[in-house]
Amino acid sequence: MSTTTLLLLALSILAFGLVSGRAQRSILTMPMAFVFFGYLIGEGGFHLVSFPMDEGPIHLLAEITLVVVLFTDAARIDLKLLRRQHDLPVRLLAVGMPLTLILGTVAGLVFLPELHFWEAALVAAILAPTDAALGQAVVSNQKVPVRIRQALNVESGLNDGIVLPAVLLLFSVACAVEQSASPIYWVKFAALQVSLGPLVGIAVGYLGGRILDRGSETGWMNESFRNLASLGLALLAFSAAEMVHGNGFIAAFCAGLTLGNTSRIVCDVEEFSETEGQLLTLLVFLAFGGAMLPHALEAATLKTWGYALVSLTVVRIVPVAISLVGKRLRRDTILFLGWFGPRGIASILFALLVVERTAPGQHEAIMPIVVITVLLSTILHGVTAYPLSEIYARRHEGEDVGPEEKQPIDEMPLRLST
Repeated sequence: MSTTTLLLLALSILAFGLVSGRAQRSILTMPMAFVFFGYLIGEGGFHLVSFPMDEGPIHLLAEITLVVVLFTDAARIDLKLLRRQHDLPVRLLAVGMPLTLILGTVAGLVFLPELHFWEAALVAAILAPTDAALGQAVVSNQKVPVRIRQALNVESGLNDGIVLPAVLLLFSVACAVEQSASPIYWVKFAALQVSLGPLVGIAVGYLGGRILDRGSETGWMNESFRNLASLGLALLAFSAAEMVHGNGFIAAFCAGLTLGNTSRIVCDVEEFSETEGQLLTLLVFLAFGGAMLPHALEAATLKTWGYALVSLTVVRIVPVAISLVGKRLRRDTILFLGWFGPRGIASILFALLVVERTAPGQHEAIMPIVVITVLLSTILHGVTAYPLSEIYARRHEGEDVGPEEKQPIDEMPLRLST
């Protein structure tokens, strides 16, 4: 990394940091700012910094960020609390997500005829996970009913890890269809990825949690290294799974979920996510704007933009509405939950993961579609998060009893990224 790159990166972090408090109450979000800044200094703007997508550093950054995001998102989910109180995100995940995959595949076949069926399904899976951080004003606004903002928060924390096996399976099938080699290799590859990964992750999360508990109880481990050790468990789960030909990302997600629900002394992984993890996230958005966006804008067609818009609206809102049938929620609540399903960091990293593991030229049509969809989501959800959350909150002020939206629930931690 050149001195110029470091200088511009430092200035961008300092500049946004100076207005970050005010930005939380405006239409400006961290992803919007860093995507625009990356584009400005990259190939699309003044060419001050080179972001070579075919070199190791970008992919290494993507892999580390995905490991951290999956691990920390999973670690903050209390499964017992989820089962007792958080029925809305369970509906969104169990019913809404499969419908999103189906509807997204259909939309892909209609808008993107250059894709075959399995590629359209793969794009739908890559774009299925939501990123509540892109609409942080929604999930952090205390005036929005807790049940509603926590539904979006918990859904975002779990759906990236849940949809990842589907991404890997569809990727394997798509590769088998395009290649003349026997599909047996890809079937074996997918089976090992989605079976060994969870087993390694659960083992690392459980045993590692016990070790951290013991170290904390005896006083051998101080608090700062206990938090740092939690990151070590994420990387350990990833590398151990990859060594036995499992999927390291699934392992990291399962390790975080296991650690967060079995360790008696829960490591403060969300604190890491708000500091070092936030740095990784903004670097990804910077590379997204500087390296991925210029190429996507050149390759995008009107059909690409049309698919992106449909993906953010119909493909999201219709499954949400169907999944919440019988919950007696108001129409504005269903639309609110349906609209705020931003596509963000997980979709970017999943797309990079797919491109990295394919031959040059294979699945090249996928990246522009994902990039344009994330770009639209970053802008549209970022701009509307604060004003719409305020409008929605005002519509529900002063209602003491009755509405399903006002049911009290215990909160789970947020992933703060703005």
